[in-house]
Amino acid sequence: MTPFADAVRVLREKKGVTQKQMALAIGVSPAYLSALEHGKRGKPSFDLLQRIAGYFNIIWDEAEELFSLAGASDPRVVIDTAGLPKEYTALANGLARNIRKLSPTVIDELAEVLQKSRSCD
Repeated sequence: MTPFADAVRVLREKKGVTQKQMALAIGVSPAYLSALEHGKRGKPSFDLLQRIAGYFNIIWDEAEELFSLAGASDPRVVIDTAGLPKEYTALANGLARNIRKLSPTVIDELAEVLQKSRSCD
C-alpha cells in the first residue's frame, strides 16, 4: 500500500462507502480503485485527484496534502542519475535491487537521512 492509498482508504471508511460506491461516484471502475488502494497503480491524474477531493468535500489544505501524497506514492519510481558521479548510480541501483529485503527499521533510518538532507537545502 502507498501513503496515498492509505489516505484514500481512511477517507472512504470515514465516509462509510464501499470501493464500488466511490468508484461509481468518481467515474472509475471498482477494479481500478481497488488497484489504486493496493498500490498497484501509478500516480492518478490531476483530474482524478480533483474528483476524489470533491467527492470527500475536503478543503484546500487537505486536498493539497492528498495531492502531495499522490505525488510521493508512485510504486514504479525512476531515478535519473545521468550526469552524476558513479557512486550515485551504484546507490540507486543497489536500492532498486534490495528495497524488498530492507527491514522497516532500515527504511525508517533511510527516510530520516533523506529528511535531514532536505533541511540542509
